[in-house]
Amino acid sequence: MEYLIGPIAILIKWTFNSILVPLGELPAIINPNNIFIVIIAVGLMYWLFMQSKFNRKAEQEGGLK
Repeated sequence: MEYLIGPIAILIKWTFNSILVPLGELPAIINPNNIFIVIIAVGLMYWLFMQSKFNRKAEQEGGLK
């Protein structure tokens, strides 16, 4: 079982030390949390815009909303 768990543990340690720690030390403007918030907000605005477009089209054609 050690042959399976050992490489996974090494991968997790490498990921934490090489990726997560440097990401936590970035300036606030480049912080991944802020990037994700902006991406989600833009996606939500796009989705709501498309939904209103589809609702208008459904009302004009008499289709389901």
